[in-house]
Amino acid sequence: MTRIGVFICHCGSNIAGVVEIERVVEAAKTLPGVQVSMDYKYMCSDPGQNLIINTIKEQALTGVVVGSCSPRMHERTFRATVERAGLNPYMLEIANIREHVSWVHSDNKEAATDKAIKLIEMAVAKARRNEPISKMFVPIEKRALVIGGGIAGIQAALDIAEAGFLVTLVEKEPSIGGRMAQLDKTFPTLDCSACILTPKMVAASQNKNITLMTYSEIVQVHGVIGNFDITIKKKARLINASKCIGCGICTQKCPSKKALSEFNERLEVRKAIYTPFPQAVPNIPVIDKTACTYFQTGKCKVCEKVCPAGAIDYSQEDEIITEKFGAIVIATGFDIYDHSHYGEYGYGEFKDVITSLQFERLINSSGPTDGHVSRPSDGKDPKIIVFIQCVGSRDDSKCRPYCSRVCCMYTAKQAMLLRDHYPETQSFVFYMDIRAGGKGYEEFVQKAQNEYGVIYLRGRVSRIYEKKDKLIVKGADTLSGRQVEIEADLVVLANGLEPKKDAKNLAQLFHVSYDQYGFYNELHPKLAPVETAISGVFLAGTCQGPKDIPDTVAQASASAAKVIGLLSKEKMEVEPMISIVNQILCSGCETCFNVCPYKAIEMEDKEVTRGNLRHVAKVLESVCKGCGACVGSCYSKAIDLKGFTNRQMMEEIKVLTQG
Repeated sequence: MTRIGVFICHCGSNIAGVVEIERVVEAAKTLPGVQVSMDYKYMCSDPGQNLIINTIKEQALTGVVVGSCSPRMHERTFRATVERAGLNPYMLEIANIREHVSWVHSDNKEAATDKAIKLIEMAVAKARRNEPISKMFVPIEKRALVIGGGIAGIQAALDIAEAGFLVTLVEKEPSIGGRMAQLDKTFPTLDCSACILTPKMVAASQNKNITLMTYSEIVQVHGVIGNFDITIKKKARLINASKCIGCGICTQKCPSKKALSEFNERLEVRKAIYTPFPQAVPNIPVIDKTACTYFQTGKCKVCEKVCPAGAIDYSQEDEIITEKFGAIVIATGFDIYDHSHYGEYGYGEFKDVITSLQFERLINSSGPTDGHVSRPSDGKDPKIIVFIQCVGSRDDSKCRPYCSRVCCMYTAKQAMLLRDHYPETQSFVFYMDIRAGGKGYEEFVQKAQNEYGVIYLRGRVSRIYEKKDKLIVKGADTLSGRQVEIEADLVVLANGLEPKKDAKNLAQLFHVSYDQYGFYNELHPKLAPVETAISGVFLAGTCQGPKDIPDTVAQASASAAKVIGLLSKEKMEVEPMISIVNQILCSGCETCFNVCPYKAIEMEDKEVTRGNLRHVAKVLESVCKGCGACVGSCYSKAIDLKGFTNRQMMEEIKVLTQG
């Protein structure tokens, strides 16, 4: 006999302020199979959960319906509650009467209450068809993969390794370090960026639990939480890493100097054989085939002749490696917005209009000019510098309405560093609003204004053009209501942050969702800020959205903590609400095989009935995510989804059509 208990939550005034709770409770009592119906102010609280537990035991309930907020919020909570009462956790149904009722129908209490009653009736109808579902467990591979070798990836890898687990850190560039390696100082303390980052880079390379795979990228992903099969392409450096001693003689003697330096933001040319920067980890060079004289003409081989270790290997090819991992951290970082879309700023047309990251390389003592800031056009020292903020941020016309969070701060930092290096300079900053939300950030910006004399002008720049050897910057100061015209020697564009150009490709490999801009989506902004919808895949740093270094490091450590918690288990419980195939009904058409996004269905030849070998579908239980795509596509109705069977869905539909 079905004995269902209905429990309606007030959610404070979130639900009770719109829905007439008493009416819902009384209506539920009249539904077939309902043994008891009651309400409580906060059903998710300890007293509320105890009320459910005690009622299950006292009334010998076989099923529970909770009318409350979204299952996304508290389904796990209430499943654990009914399990503590001795009931199978999958004999629970949640009717969402907060988000689906009170939050969207606050203007009509009568209609909202009627809708709440209908949702409860549907949940009860489904609960009558519920069947116990057994839990499923999978073994866990005690290794983690971290994708991206910037500060986020390094921090996550170090934290996981320090907990005693093996980590493979994959970075597509020749060295780890990421964007932080390009910076001079960091706000708001003006610490040397390299002084903070370099020890962590070295620690990652020397940690016995961390395997560095630089100049590598992910090409294929299979499996599920605890058992991911990852295929990695290790690109050919054309250097034997086991022989190379990092002496740098090959780079010094290389006669080919044709390529622009990516690390120095294309401000200087580099050799065909190179290491990205002096502190690179690993300190092993790479040969750029597109710039190498030998690969272009078949002649030269100077680097091979001068290498004292015999490490040059022109025949080296890309290597494909497949390894198993239990958990994954994605920390792929960001790109700088391509400001060439702003024709009015003259980038590319005027040599003395540069980007903020180019400025960082110019003012850095290890940069292309040894820290000397000079005009690219003539090499002269600039006296008047204009900084333009929000280039590629907060701009609907360029499809980038979001704030990049760091631009206000790094502009203030760069203006202060410039004044420290050249006390006679004067900086102007065109801004929309100052957003300084971190600890000590507001004081930092005020210091730039009050102590360093940086002049802030609230307004947009409308045009930049050349006049003799000056750049004329025309804009508005909305605070004074006047037009402004400045004769500048140098213009620095504060570019916003945007996702990596290949971010969507990686997201599709892992089936991770992303927003309209390309940043990866977290599972829940409050309850699961570092998790993704794919169990076992976590996010760290700016691949999830713009953030500064402290927030990036904090998120990386949070992701590492999640990974450590996962890898510390002997086995992992996985969602048992997965697809099942009735192979007697299966026609072997392979439609489900083709539509499954997780490759969780395979076809097999099996003797389904005596003496009859048939081509039928089979669900790989450890891979299936329960999305239901196969159920909807099956022409012969041979596939069902545990917990959402066709019979259960039909019971809910009947409530709607007959009411």
